[in-house]
Amino acid sequence: MPNMSTSRLSTLSVSVPWNVFLITAGVTLYALGAVSLAIPQNFISGGIFGTGMLIYYATGRLSPSIWYFLMNIPLFILGWRFLSRRFLLYTLYGFIATSVITQLISLRYVFEDPLLAAVAAGALCGAGMGLIVRSLGSDGGLTIVAIILYQKYNFRMGQVFFLYNLLLFILGLAALDVTKAMYSLIFIFLTSVVMDYFAALFNHRKVAFIVTDKHEDVSQAILHRLKRGATLIPTRGAFTNKERFMVMTVLQNYQIKRLEELVFELDEHAFLIVENTFNVMGEGFSKRRVY
Repeated sequence: MPNMSTSRLSTLSVSVPWNVFLITAGVTLYALGAVSLAIPQNFISGGIFGTGMLIYYATGRLSPSIWYFLMNIPLFILGWRFLSRRFLLYTLYGFIATSVITQLISLRYVFEDPLLAAVAAGALCGAGMGLIVRSLGSDGGLTIVAIILYQKYNFRMGQVFFLYNLLLFILGLAALDVTKAMYSLIFIFLTSVVMDYFAALFNHRKVAFIVTDKHEDVSQAILHRLKRGATLIPTRGAFTNKERFMVMTVLQNYQIKRLEELVFELDEHAFLIVENTFNVMGEGFSKRRVY
């Protein structure tokens, strides 16, 4: 039984204003990292925007933002054929916002130490990408290709990104010196780490398994005192051969201490197991993301 605040958050997560906000905020952070910090150092990022950077460094024509926009047009047309309209409309906003904001940002800051630039750019770009991933859309580019390949041929999205970026860095070695390429690699690695952190920041839940002779009392307490759902799973002890029900429940992180107090208040001989879980989909938690 989800509580009212959780239900409101679940409804907010699928609302148009919230998703537009996530994409806009994410794109702005990404643009600051890429344009203000990475481009002055001649670093390249991964994906389609990184390809635009590489073309810009090699030719000096247009800008990474314009190259990114131009390369997204055929990808978006491809996605229109295979992916959901909701995801693509958010993605259309995402890649247009990326192209416009990265083009408009004029701030350039050159660190004397390229390593500091790689760290700072990676932190900003990763935070931005993490916010975008939390939305119901994307910033376009390689994400569209990766999702299509995953749905049609079961290629894992991580494999697609890895292989594309590996090829991009091989090409980058021809256009950049080795030192810049290595700093770019640090930049990309930090972007990925920070992106994963931000993407999971508000998504971690705890799953608890409670072995107790008072499963009815415990499950009812979880339902009415914690306002969370519970499932009774038939089990049998390997040592005692005794049959009983195990209670399973999924909670927010802050509810774990209350669960612990509740369980041992009702049964001091209970056995409580708590595990981390990355993503929970269903009523009261995350909505399924449809591509």
